[in-house]
Amino acid sequence: MSAQAGDRPHTELVLIRHGVTAWNRERRFQGQIDIALDDEGLAQAALTGRRLAGWPLDAVYASDLARARQTAEPIAAARGLATRFDSRLRERHYGSFEGRTHDELERVEAEAWRRWRSREPDFGLPGGGESLRTFHARVASALLDLVRRHPGQTVVVVTHGGVLDIAYRMATGLPLEAPRRHDLLNASLNRIGWDGREFGLIAWADVAHLEAVPGAALDDVEARP
Repeated sequence: MSAQAGDRPHTELVLIRHGVTAWNRERRFQGQIDIALDDEGLAQAALTGRRLAGWPLDAVYASDLARARQTAEPIAAARGLATRFDSRLRERHYGSFEGRTHDELERVEAEAWRRWRSREPDFGLPGGGESLRTFHARVASALLDLVRRHPGQTVVVVTHGGVLDIAYRMATGLPLEAPRRHDLLNASLNRIGWDGREFGLIAWADVAHLEAVPGAALDDVEARP
């Protein structure tokens, strides 16, 4: 965080990736296809709500896709808050990658697969998918709106691995084209702060509350590499 924040109110975003789904386990791109949580994902959501029950939260926002909505429900209920939905918090649109596994794409979409793996910022995925730069602009617009709407407050944002990746890069200055080394775990708590001028990293990939469902906090392969 900037040391020159002065009297600007500090706003914290607690970004949470949705719980695990069957497609996560299959390494299948979900993108904006509306996939629900599996049983372990629902258990993760309940544990996340329990973890946050005592936190001083002021608002809960979520992507409007089912897996994010289902993860947000117990969090909002534990704090007596309504969930507000924002389609800008959706996962990246992966175009023709959606519904297909990594192994399949490597075989049948070899060139697009190579360009996706190289993290070309302006490469639009085939089938109308978003480029990284377009995706970044969408996510940045949503997050900046939230911190301006909630100065000095703590806001939960239930979203997707790709959105978390963009948030991490905004908070650390990691370029879009740089390989990812940070985790994007299911139902993890990822905290960034806004000091009125810039985002900064507070904590990342906290899954201490998921000990009751070991092994289920899968890393987001859609946002990899």
